[in-house]
Amino acid sequence: MNENDLLYARSHEWLQIVGDVGTIGITRFAVDQLTDLVYVELPPVGRALHAGDSFGVVESVKAVSDIYAPVAGEVIEANQTVVNDPSLLGTDPYEKGWLIKIRIPAGTDTSHLLSKSTYDSEVVNAH
Repeated sequence: MNENDLLYARSHEWLQIVGDVGTIGITRFAVDQLTDLVYVELPPVGRALHAGDSFGVVESVKAVSDIYAPVAGEVIEANQTVVNDPSLLGTDPYEKGWLIKIRIPAGTDTSHLLSKSTYDSEVVNAH
């Protein structure tokens, strides 16, 4: 997956949209800030999410952080491999470390999300 083709939320989630399915994960920057991830909690299939809803948590040795939905949709899959092995987020946050897949309603607005270059310049470099 090419990081430049993803959309990014200021809260450090990424979104890939293919058709009406959105795949959501957290960015490498977020993973690096958290360090040593030890626990991931994801929502059940069928849960409806609104943009900005917290849908899960990631826990590291130093913090617990909520994960937010960048857009609305219904959870159609949760990555149980990451739940069982949170270290995948650290080693491969954009491929094996994806978190959930959602069905996105037609006409969903993504204009509030950022490109990779804007995310890097406005969010990552601001830290």
